[in-house]
Amino acid sequence: MRHVFSPSAAGTLTADLLVVFVPVGTAASALAELDDAAYFAGGLAKHATEEEFTGKAGQTLSVPGMGRVAARRVLALGVGAGTDADVALAAGAAGNDARKRGAKSVALSFRGVSTPTLRSALEAFAEGNYRFDKYKAEASKKAPVEQVTLLGVDDARAVALAEASIAGQSLARDLVNEQPAECYPQSLAKVAEDLANDRITVTVLDEVAIKAKGMGGIYGVGQGSDRPPRFVHARYEPKGPAKAHVALIGKGVTFDSGGLSLKPNDGMLTMRCDMAGAAAVIGTLKALAAIQPNVRVDVIFGAVENMPSGNSYKLGDILKMYNGKTVEVHNTDAEGRLVLADCLTYASQLKPDAVIDLATLTGAAVIALGDWYSAVYTRSDELNTQLQTAASDAHEGIWRMPLPDLYKDKLKAEWGDLKNVGGRAGGSITAALFLSEFVTVDKWCHVDIAGPAFMDSPLMHYVAGGTGTMVRTLTRWIERLGE
Repeated sequence: MRHVFSPSAAGTLTADLLVVFVPVGTAASALAELDDAAYFAGGLAKHATEEEFTGKAGQTLSVPGMGRVAARRVLALGVGAGTDADVALAAGAAGNDARKRGAKSVALSFRGVSTPTLRSALEAFAEGNYRFDKYKAEASKKAPVEQVTLLGVDDARAVALAEASIAGQSLARDLVNEQPAECYPQSLAKVAEDLANDRITVTVLDEVAIKAKGMGGIYGVGQGSDRPPRFVHARYEPKGPAKAHVALIGKGVTFDSGGLSLKPNDGMLTMRCDMAGAAAVIGTLKALAAIQPNVRVDVIFGAVENMPSGNSYKLGDILKMYNGKTVEVHNTDAEGRLVLADCLTYASQLKPDAVIDLATLTGAAVIALGDWYSAVYTRSDELNTQLQTAASDAHEGIWRMPLPDLYKDKLKAEWGDLKNVGGRAGGSITAALFLSEFVTVDKWCHVDIAGPAFMDSPLMHYVAGGTGTMVRTLTRWIERLGE
């Protein structure tokens, strides 16, 4: 998707779709450029009145160009007060509409919109335009937008940042949506390896090295599959002195059957998405490679398949983790925390300023917060504030949850140091408390993305499937650390 600026009049611009953003109460003035005698000659304003289109957030007005303007179709979108969030939401709807029509060229007119944040709008447009149609018949596919022409704005830096975020988020979505026959531990590790360049180094450990290193969580979960586990450590090193050093960790369960604690069919059907945390940190790494912030970033994930077999880890097994603690297995479907635990120990040894892990960890987080909000667990008010700000700017939903030591007793085990589940009550909280046992840095945040990582049905401008959630938030957070 190319982005170009144009000083042309909206009515003269050739495009499959011309999108005009209309603040509430300004329909006549916002559409005036297209409604003079040379174009629709007042017909557009009349049509808007008849359709009671006033520019309220979420309103749409679509008309064919009919040769009156150079564009094949005009789409007016209400943006309410014209805030950053309103414009981004409308841009997402425009991207979705463009894909449904198979529009290859789109012009976005921001004239009359008060100070739109161009980056957010372009990111949302790409989100709406995205489809994973790799396995669809060619005849049924709708073309993605190839070129977006921008009217009324001129900010090359915002476009460059948007393109970096779009590339990272789209990669994450592709990885989450890919079938598990194609996305498995080795292939996921290969995606990270392919990002290596003069600023990014990637180290991959195979199952032999994982076992020799004492990463009992990763090895234990992965031992039941014919496709062995991988441990991946990628590092982005800035050109100049690093102003900060952070570690991003992602849960990389490429398919989760539940292991011997087998999931029912409906619960297993979309479990290719259980590596969305790893996909998000890989996508963030791709974005950072383009943005090049002055921050050292370690990206770490364990990639496993959780499968039932004669070699699977079992209920009652006691796994020795990378930090030496022992974990008594009470449910093989609580596998993600075992994989993350070894990654958190490894990341802590690197002594970063902050560690953030992302995981589709618990259904309890979805029950609590629904499909849009990720659950955030941290004891660092500073880190929470930074992430909340970044998420707000990125228009992603996160919500801080309690992390009380009061519930740690739920994790006490009879034979090991810990058990891997703490019961149904407060399940997302006890999962976070379990992870905290493997962290030795002061600033750590666990983000349970089980809700927004994968949509079972369309929501706003997102189609069903992977969303690439948190790529934009993490990218903005790291950018600011490097300023």
